[in-house]
Amino acid sequence: MILKYILIIFVCLFIAIAVTRTKKKDFKLDANKLIILLGGKDNVLDYEFNKSRFIVTLKDVSKASKEGIQKMGAQGIVEIDNQLKIILGSNAKQIKKYINELK
Repeated sequence: MILKYILIIFVCLFIAIAVTRTKKKDFKLDANKLIILLGGKDNVLDYEFNKSRFIVTLKDVSKASKEGIQKMGAQGIVEIDNQLKIILGSNAKQIKKYINELK
């Protein structure tokens, strides 16, 4: 009888762990996707992170897909000349790490 309860608890824990892992964001994938949406690695001249914002200077702003970046989860995008200020929220630090690895 006790063995049955232990088995049920084990199965529930296994399911809970599996669900948690599938909901976790893959920030490496997000960083790659963000670079593509910005027009590719060659289109990015300079970038910096300021708390929750990602500020990027581009060769050609028209190559960037602002709609795609918005769909990716950006909370806002401001375009000034050849620069985009993208509000990423609390995920900015994680994405910063992976973008630095890509450059």
